[in-house]
Amino acid sequence: AGARDDTFNVLDLAEYTKNRPWWRKVFGPSSGSSAEKYNVATQLLLGGVTGWCTGFVFQKVGKLAATAVGGGFFLLQIANHTGYIKVDWNLVQRDVNKAKEQLKFHSSGNKMSPEVKSRVDEVIIFLKKNVILTGGFAGGFLLGMAS
Repeated sequence: AGARDDTFNVLDLAEYTKNRPWWRKVFGPSSGSSAEKYNVATQLLLGGVTGWCTGFVFQKVGKLAATAVGGGFFLLQIANHTGYIKVDWNLVQRDVNKAKEQLKFHSSGNKMSPEVKSRVDEVIIFLKKNVILTGGFAGGFLLGMAS
């Protein structure tokens, strides 16, 4: 049988993107963080505004959730007191104790799975690269929670 000579064309992505202006427009000239393109004041403003919006939403949702949980518990107590429902408190206590034991068991190991560890490492790298943006976000978040 005849020898078959297969040739493959290799596309060098780095060389390809150097010659494509649309690629640079979409993905930016540097491979670093997108915040590096902005000056310090802009980064603080962007971080502060997004942080304030996030804090404001967290505050509103937190109040709504607390009201719903508290109101639900209050209605259950009224229904239990008036006889509409009967709560087996021994069963509730047993389930709470079982949940406590499971939490103690899982927290005693103190070992993170590799997937979680890699995600945590990614977040830390992002925070280090974007210290100014993150600082603005944290300050804005606290202001949003307070307003």
